[in-house]
Amino acid sequence: QVQLVESGGGLVQPGGSLRLSCAASGSIVSIYARGWYRQAPGNERELVATIRSDGRTNYADSVKGRFTISRDNAKNTVYLQMNSLKPEDTAVYYCNVNGAVSNGERPERLINFSSWAQGTQVTVSS
Repeated sequence: QVQLVESGGGLVQPGGSLRLSCAASGSIVSIYARGWYRQAPGNERELVATIRSDGRTNYADSVKGRFTISRDNAKNTVYLQMNSLKPEDTAVYYCNVNGAVSNGERPERLINFSSWAQGTQVTVSS
């Protein structure tokens, strides 16, 4: 079982910054990709940024140049640094991790997983 714990959301004024963190725990053997998504009221969940195991990143056009996704493999943690925040960035932000866990048996077998965190509210308002 993989658990994700998010932190770092809150209320910030336009132009301000926030840093989100998402720590993964469990019998994780490998992580293929990590990502941040967001969902504003009345809207569908949308991709914000992803980072692959090889370090390559991808950003939504709306956040390019303002947001940065990064990771700390030793801590199994992914971050989203959000600068120059705008009111339209207001949403619940969700962390997603895709990888493999061990079945804990012999012979060992890897089981793919895709886990979502509980979400953290980011509100940009004056």
